[in-house]
Amino acid sequence: MTADIEDIYELSPLQKGILFHCLYAPEEGLYFIQFSYRVRGTFNIEVLQRVWQRLAARHTVLRTSFYWEEIDKPLQVVHRQVNVPLEQEDWRGIDPSEQSECLNSFLTRDRQRGFDFSQAPLMRMTVIRLGDESYQIVWSKHHLILDGWSGALVMGEFSQLYQAFCQGKDIPFSPGISFKTYISWLRKQELSKAERYWRQVLSNVKAPTPLGHLEDENLSHYEEKYDEELITLSATTTKQLQTFAQQYRLTLNTLFQGTWALLLSRYSGQKQVVYGCGVSGRPVDLEGTESMVGVFINTLPVCVNIDPEQALLPWLKQLQDQLVEMRQYEYSPLVEVQGWSHVARGLSLFETIVVFENYPSPQVSTTEDDNLESQNCTGFYKTNYPLNVIGHPGSELGLGINYDCRRFESTTIQSILAHFEMLLQQMIATPELQLKDLSLVTSEQRQFSQTLAKEMTFAML
Repeated sequence: MTADIEDIYELSPLQKGILFHCLYAPEEGLYFIQFSYRVRGTFNIEVLQRVWQRLAARHTVLRTSFYWEEIDKPLQVVHRQVNVPLEQEDWRGIDPSEQSECLNSFLTRDRQRGFDFSQAPLMRMTVIRLGDESYQIVWSKHHLILDGWSGALVMGEFSQLYQAFCQGKDIPFSPGISFKTYISWLRKQELSKAERYWRQVLSNVKAPTPLGHLEDENLSHYEEKYDEELITLSATTTKQLQTFAQQYRLTLNTLFQGTWALLLSRYSGQKQVVYGCGVSGRPVDLEGTESMVGVFINTLPVCVNIDPEQALLPWLKQLQDQLVEMRQYEYSPLVEVQGWSHVARGLSLFETIVVFENYPSPQVSTTEDDNLESQNCTGFYKTNYPLNVIGHPGSELGLGINYDCRRFESTTIQSILAHFEMLLQQMIATPELQLKDLSLVTSEQRQFSQTLAKEMTFAML
């Protein structure tokens, strides 16, 4: 079968970590990514199949499988060609009021089905026909082959090719840059420089920042379940945040990260906090990195000191400088960083992850010729961390938290999101505040507490 093999090379550090966690707990469905969206109009399924085959031919990761048994280290194998699974179901005979429940059941079964990592491709497409001109598209893939940025690139190319093919045209895309180019770049990096940086950053970190949850040994008594809570800031508030960031030369990512660091400090009662930060991992000195498709994203620790007496703006700028400096070491394997810290083996460096997405959501574009309209895009993604805080930039900033239901109640997550929005509102309203002045209590709640205290004092006289 070697004739079918185009290339073989090592895994990136993140791929190794993902593969380890997936093999260690195969029943949990970790790092399975699922997008589902509705399409209305005249949909050409034959063209859909042609587009995916073209994309698989263009990008090596879409033809990649993984091998780890009876070898010293896992390897990824690029096949010369693959058939992208395209499955179809016809639900036109099901009452529209019942289709939503059927869809939820299907999405659950699809996630439980997972992927065989030794078989390429680690993705599939399902088209469910709901009506004569109504379809549900489910795109399932594994994080071993695509990160969010890459997924958006692939869907952008998908839209271009789909429109062209429907019009009887073609787009002569050149072959994509192989993911091996990035793997080769990684092997040339000197970890000694990164080690010095991380040892200094984590010199005072002895344990992960605690966040209220059940003890690990008790988790087996609860049914495994993940959920997500999401709020969307108004367009006015989002615009105010953007103006605030521009005025003080900050990024929205810095505001997002700083807000979570402050909340983590308040919740834990600690003045030094550590959380995981999702970084793009795309090196600026590697030509063509922005258009490469693969798994570049990395998760690295951010250690933040919170001095209550410090003014907000200087503190935010200090955090931004810290995040910029960390970019030089985005290639650092997390397992090595863990070893360079004083956190005991067996404990994670952090229990929460913050990701501020900077790529568009995958979608099917509309065209005049095919009269397509895509809507109601939803996603599913589960990591091995109990709480993931996600920022969705746009005209209306979205704040989402994906969480382990065994550790957190939905009301707790809703409260965290409310506190998150509250802090952002205070930042843009009074940027001259000190960190200690930022409150998690609304003025109405504070006034109620003061009134209640007065009434209790009067009653005791």
